[in-house]
Amino acid sequence: MELTVIEDVFDKFHEECGIFGLYGHEEAATLTQLGLFALQHRGQEACGIVSTDGEDFFEHRANGLVADVLNAQALAKLHGTAAIGHTRYSTAGKNTIKEVQPFSVTCQHGKVAVCHNGNLPFADARRRELERGGAIFSSTSDTETILHGIARVHERDALDAIREVVRETEGAFSLLFLTPEALIAVRDPYGFRPLVLGKYQDAWCVASETCAFDLIDAEYMREIAPGEMLVVTKDGIDSSFPFEAKKHAVCTFEHVYFSRPDSIIFGKSVNESRHKMGKQLALEHAVEADIVVPVPDSGVAAAIGYSAQSGINYRQAIIRNHYVGRTFIEPSQSIRSFGVRLKLNPIKDLIQGRRVVLVDDSIVRGTTSKKIVQMVRDAGASEVHMRISCPPTAHSCYYGVDTPHRKDLIASRFSSPTYEGGVPLQRRGGSPGEPKPDIQAICDFIGADSLGYLSLDGMLKAVGIDETESCTACWTGKYPTLIAESKAA
Repeated sequence: MELTVIEDVFDKFHEECGIFGLYGHEEAATLTQLGLFALQHRGQEACGIVSTDGEDFFEHRANGLVADVLNAQALAKLHGTAAIGHTRYSTAGKNTIKEVQPFSVTCQHGKVAVCHNGNLPFADARRRELERGGAIFSSTSDTETILHGIARVHERDALDAIREVVRETEGAFSLLFLTPEALIAVRDPYGFRPLVLGKYQDAWCVASETCAFDLIDAEYMREIAPGEMLVVTKDGIDSSFPFEAKKHAVCTFEHVYFSRPDSIIFGKSVNESRHKMGKQLALEHAVEADIVVPVPDSGVAAAIGYSAQSGINYRQAIIRNHYVGRTFIEPSQSIRSFGVRLKLNPIKDLIQGRRVVLVDDSIVRGTTSKKIVQMVRDAGASEVHMRISCPPTAHSCYYGVDTPHRKDLIASRFSSPTYEGGVPLQRRGGSPGEPKPDIQAICDFIGADSLGYLSLDGMLKAVGIDETESCTACWTGKYPTLIAESKAA
C-alpha cells in the first residue's frame, strides 16, 4: 500500500504559519491557545506556546493540531500573564519536533523566545557564518538565526539586542518576541505578512489575523504598520520604527486565499474583497450558464459575487469533507479521482443536465482542477466553465509561502513569449519578454469548456490596494526585493 500526502493531491499555495501573543492576563496561555485555534488554517503541522510569569519560561511544543497538542494538560503547565504561540505548516522533510516554534534561549541578555511568519532569504548564509564561529543549531529554521544574533550582539539588554538584530534582518517577516518583562511585535518594512493589534480587557494581544481576536472577544485596534516595532510592558505600549523606510509590498494573496474571510487584513475585509473579485470576474468573463458553483471553501465568497453580478443562480453543489487528515492509504485497485473525492463530492441532482460555472481562487499545478472538472462532468453537467478569482499564478513566492518551483506551475508550463508586432518584448536586462500564460492550453489541460482568470487590475480594484503598495510577484514576476529576483532567475 502507498501512503500519500494530502497536500500532494490538493495543490494550493500554503501559508507557512500563524502567530499570536498576549500580555497582561492571568490566562495568557489559554487565550493564546484559542488565538492559535482561530489561526489553524495558516498551519496544521505543529504548534507551540511559550509563557512567562515574569521570571521563568514555560513551554510546550509538538507536531499536531492546536486542539490536540495544546490540551488542558499542556495548558495547566503554561503559567504566567504573557505568552506567544505559533502554528505551522511545514515543508517536506522538515516536519520534526526540533522545527516547532516558538524557539527560546537563555543568553547574556536573559531569556528570549521568538516565533515567526515569513521568510529570511539570507538565513542560510548567516547560519554558515555562525557555525564557522562555533554556533550550534538545533533546527533548520531560518528563525533560529535571529536568536543567535540576539545572543551575540553587545547591547545593554534584550530589548536593545532585539532592536539591533531586526534592524539588520532582511526578508519577509512578522515576528513575536517574549522576554520575562515584555512582548515585542515586529513587522518588516515592506509589510509582506499581516500583523494586527488588539485589546482584551486590560491585556494587549497581537495576531496574524483579526479572526483570532473575534474568538476571544478582543477588540481589534489597528494594523501594526510595516517597519513598526511594538513593545508591550507593564507600563503600556511603546511604538518605534527602527528600519529604513521601504516601498510597501503587502501580500495580495492573503485576500485571494490565505486569510479567513472573517478577517480584516491590511485594513480591508477579506470577505468583501473576495465578493468583489467574483463580481469583477463576472464582468470580465461572462458566460451563459445555469448555476454558479464554488470549489469549497475558498471559492465560496467569489462565487457568491459572481452569481450576484451575473444573475446566475448560486448553488453549493460540491460538498467538502472537513475531517480529512494529511495522509491516506491509496487502494491497490485504482479509483478515479480518489484523492479529490476524499475531500470533495458533488450533489448530482443539482448538477445533472446543467451548465456549470465553477469558481475557485487559483490554479497552481492544475492537477486538482482537472479532477474537479471531470468530477462535475461525471455528475452530469452538460458544460463546465472554470472561473478563477485571481490572475494566472506563474511564479514562485519567496516571502514566507510554500510554493512549487516555477516549472511546476501550470501557468508557467503553458506559456509563450510576449510579442508585440511580431517581435519579442525585451526585459531590462535584454532577455526575451515575460512569457504569457496560454489560457486556452490550460483550459484544454483541465478539460473545461472555457476558462477565465480575473485580471490583475480587476483583482487589485476589488481588494482596494494599489499595485505600487502590494506584492504581485506570483502573478507578474516583479519581485520587490533583489534577493527574490536572484532566486527566481
